[in-house]
Amino acid sequence: MRTLPTLAPMLLAALLLSACGKGDSGASKPAAPTVPVTVLAVAPRDWADTLEALGTAQANESVTLTAKITETVRKLGFADGQVVEAGDVLVELTSGQQVAQLEEAQAVLKDAERQYRRQQDLLGQGTVSKALFDTAETTRDSSRARVEAIRAQLADRIVSAPFGGVLGLRKVSPGTLVTPGTPIVTLDDIHVIKLDFAVPETALAALKPGLAVQATSPAFPDRRFAGKVESIDSRVDPATRAVTVRALIPNQDASLRPGMLLTVEVRARERMALAVPELALVPNGNRQFVYRLDDQDIAHLVEVRVGARRAGEVEIVAGLEPGTRVVVEGTVSLRDGAKVAVKTVTANAAPVARQG
Repeated sequence: MRTLPTLAPMLLAALLLSACGKGDSGASKPAAPTVPVTVLAVAPRDWADTLEALGTAQANESVTLTAKITETVRKLGFADGQVVEAGDVLVELTSGQQVAQLEEAQAVLKDAERQYRRQQDLLGQGTVSKALFDTAETTRDSSRARVEAIRAQLADRIVSAPFGGVLGLRKVSPGTLVTPGTPIVTLDDIHVIKLDFAVPETALAALKPGLAVQATSPAFPDRRFAGKVESIDSRVDPATRAVTVRALIPNQDASLRPGMLLTVEVRARERMALAVPELALVPNGNRQFVYRLDDQDIAHLVEVRVGARRAGEVEIVAGLEPGTRVVVEGTVSLRDGAKVAVKTVTANAAPVARQG
């Protein structure tokens, strides 16, 4: 019976140790929750620097037809908006006096040629002198020159189309007295449109003839007109530090008209590049970072160098390799080294399924 008090302290100590052990296991720290994210596997894709500018449409060829002399309009040979070919007669001015003079000059020339042939035959027979033959030859040549001069005067009384195109609205009527410089009608060749626009001089290195352009107009909001850069001005405007670029746009259906304001986009430096949505960027001062996922879906914050931007996307020049998975959505709640749960894989470039 004396041994019981000795065992009591030992039993009490054992119970205390057992209780402490249970308390330690119940207080173990829970695992950190994973962050749901949307990822994108970057891959090379078509990319180009896009230059945007405003330009004014011009006709491929354009002229305002006028008279060369002072005379009245006798006849109009066209209608407003008519399509004409090169050489078509558009306006005839009064020319009755010149027609009469031409008939007279032609009669004189006919007689002079007859006298010339007669003197030539007699000279061969030796019955006339060389001086008389020379006089007949001079008379013939002067008569011929007179006919050509009157024909030129008659030609000045005809206004014809110098090239094929579309006529505008006529400015004269039959009987109108016109003088040199009086506008008669406009003529535009619009099967091709010249589009002139200005770009900053900093873009000169990326510009060259042959680059593809696309133009849009408020008049046709659902259409994009494709063309190519034809030439670049040889001078930079010292006031604006801009250079004028000319593009040619096919216009077979005559939708575009000279004078229209067009918004033009030029695709320059076409290449294959890695790109990510702008949402994927994590800025820190002047530096840019993205969250890269490893095979265990652990996020790592890596620095990248960005290039050109376009509509919600940014080119990655350095810092990523093709096939790298990048977090696009969920970066706000993410920290370097955090475990993520891939919620969605975007199909923007080359999406891959979740690994691990």
